Amino acid sequence: MKILKQFFLVTDIGFIVYWFITLFHLIPESLLFKDYENPILVSWNWSFLPLDLLISLTGFISLYMYYTTNELWKKFSLISLVLTFCSGLQAISFWTMRYDFDLLWWIFNLYLMIYPLFFIKSLLTDAIE
Repeated sequence: MKILKQFFLVTDIGFIVYWFITLFHLIPESLLFKDYENPILVSWNWSFLPLDLLISLTGFISLYMYYTTNELWKKFSLISLVLTFCSGLQAISFWTMRYDFDLLWWIFNLYLMIYPLFFIKSLLTDAIE
């Protein structure tokens, strides 16, 4: 959990910061993804809000449960990690279908896809036992 805790904090706080800066249009124009102002892409981007906030919520709950020695922390961690993977996968899939490669946005979303894979197996093994 020591390493996972750090990933949860970076990711869960990162989602909250991202949605805050998105809400207030604080992302510099040079860093926006292609067609950022297109109403359909605006809707697509905002469609991630409930998922991303649920990821943060389950991540924070799992940390709280870990520190209160509640064994449910493992199940909440697993939920958070699977949802995180799905969030990254959806974005990468979308941009792949559009043949749109922006290194900055891909790095963040590949991070969301890849880091959970290092923890899911051990949490699944614990959940089954």
